Amino acid sequence: MGNRHISLKDLARELNVSISTVSRALKDHPDISTAMKEKVKKIAQERRYSPNPLAMGLLKQETRMIGVIVPDLVTHFYASIIAGIESYAKEKGYFILLASSNESYAKEKESIENLLRARVEGFIVCLSQETTETAHFEDLLRLNIPLVFFDRVCLNGQVPSVTADNTEAAQTITQHFYQQSCRRIAFISGPQHLNISKERMTGYLAGLEASKLPVVPELIEACDLSSDSATQAMKRLLELKNPPDAVFGINDTVAFAAMKEIKRHGLRIPDDIALVGFTDEFHSTVVDPPMTSVTHPTFEMGRAAANLFFSAKQTKKAPQTLVLKTQLVERESSQKNKLN
Repeated sequence: MGNRHISLKDLARELNVSISTVSRALKDHPDISTAMKEKVKKIAQERRYSPNPLAMGLLKQETRMIGVIVPDLVTHFYASIIAGIESYAKEKGYFILLASSNESYAKEKESIENLLRARVEGFIVCLSQETTETAHFEDLLRLNIPLVFFDRVCLNGQVPSVTADNTEAAQTITQHFYQQSCRRIAFISGPQHLNISKERMTGYLAGLEASKLPVVPELIEACDLSSDSATQAMKRLLELKNPPDAVFGINDTVAFAAMKEIKRHGLRIPDDIALVGFTDEFHSTVVDPPMTSVTHPTFEMGRAAANLFFSAKQTKKAPQTLVLKTQLVERESSQKNKLN
């Protein structure tokens, strides 16, 4: 039989009995003799037989598998959220099947189709940056397939979701810059259709207002969340007649690219330009200078998303929206006042 998974059929063939006899013997069914039960269990142990959870799930119309789709599998941000999802799912006796959209709308749709073929019971998803159409998610809702969004979300009010308090965090960043004597605060945002872009923009503008600073359109740039696009956005800011003295990147990938471009222009951080990121990747602590960033409760976000998934499976209540608090972790990249 080699290394192939041993099935009930294999055991039945070796014992020259029916598959149902083997199955009932393993379940201690009263209709099966003690001698047969012992015989079946002995050979099952010798052959290292274990039930196939997928096959068992199909019989019960449940596979105990959740499809999880994220924009990438590289960043610590998503890895930590996945760990939280998996932790909660395991407590419920479930597994996760993981797919990456690679920030592609087409790949996101393909991932849903592939995971459905694998018989997942539902989905926990963070949108790709290209996703503007939602028909593939609306199809899942029509089929009563459980669906939960996290971080980047859509179909508000129709689908349970868990996000960070992006608006409050962005306002805190902007006011932190002001407290560090920065007055020309720039924001490099992401694709305008994403909720994280809209919410962080709202927070940035609220921070300017609270600090009694004017909104300067030339200090607001957008990128597609890639390093190359963020580099070009930072380059445009540095080429202004009156460049910014502080830059807020919508995420750490954007902020790292901005940091590299600032240094390429021979400028010092934070002396010439203060810098803050968002998501607090591990690299924030090892770049020079260490970068101020917003840390999310990522593991808790994953567990909260999984909790919403099981709630959606069990009840027909109105979809819940959870908003988790963040924390600004101050490091050298934004601490201008400590230089004086």
